[in-house]
Amino acid sequence: MNHFLDIDKTSPADLTAMIRNARAMKDARIGKPKGMADAEQPLAGRMIALIFEKPSTRTRISFDVGARQMGGETMVLSGKDMQLGHGESIADTARVLSRYVDLIMLRTFDEATLLEMAEHATVPVINGLTDTSHPCQIMADIVTYEEHRGPLKGRKFVWSGDGNNVCTSWLHAAGQFGFDVTFTGPETLDPNPRAVEFARSKGSNVVIDRDPLRAAQGADAIVTDTWVSMHDPESARERRHNQLRPYQVNGAMMGEAKPDALFMHCLPAHRNEEATSEVMDGPQSVIFDESENRLHAQKAILRWCLGV
Repeated sequence: MNHFLDIDKTSPADLTAMIRNARAMKDARIGKPKGMADAEQPLAGRMIALIFEKPSTRTRISFDVGARQMGGETMVLSGKDMQLGHGESIADTARVLSRYVDLIMLRTFDEATLLEMAEHATVPVINGLTDTSHPCQIMADIVTYEEHRGPLKGRKFVWSGDGNNVCTSWLHAAGQFGFDVTFTGPETLDPNPRAVEFARSKGSNVVIDRDPLRAAQGADAIVTDTWVSMHDPESARERRHNQLRPYQVNGAMMGEAKPDALFMHCLPAHRNEEATSEVMDGPQSVIFDESENRLHAQKAILRWCLGV
């Protein structure tokens, strides 16, 4: 049984196979209507539980559509439906769900909730996002980069802004796929030190540079994310904005990167905050390809988890 909990917990060989499979499934759908089922139906007869303690647009729709395209069925449950850990324990919920469904995708707050679910489930569990990491997004981002620019090995990726859960998964990916990461942002929002150490232990060059223009020099891609979470109080939002304004991705920053550098953002975005509309809508931006590739990457993850 294969859980997909984090990129650093999955072997490079398996990650590479998922990326390859995602691109092959995407290629196979070229020219077909979006609602059409895949020719191959590896999830036929399978039931997938999609549990959301956090609201979602891309994660919910992409997993739902992906499972259906492959012949599976989905059951979408909110945090209110489940009340994870507030009545029945997470462990017992995992045991019960495992009697009904073939796979559980969980989008939650605390990583401990995900880990407890995986520990007690007897079916595969996928990390749809926690406050600690967001591996499905980075798998889609890798598909996106490779379809535009080829292999990631040896490339320089620059993360600008908050060293959040998405940044953590980028660092995990750096270690597993062999590319380098430069983080530029305020010291108070530095990336997870365990993720930094993981990437460095695998041979990746991880640099922290407080000067965003210097950090961007020679970059193959510049990546950012929203400065605030939907759950942050207003006082925290203003503090974050004040800290992060110097790290906005704009024309000057992109100008320091390589001429063919890509701009990446997992969305949703607050335009003209973490990145200008000029950059987001510019020729180097691949943000909507990233969104589409959530579908294809997660289909590959579902297949890997279920061994089909």
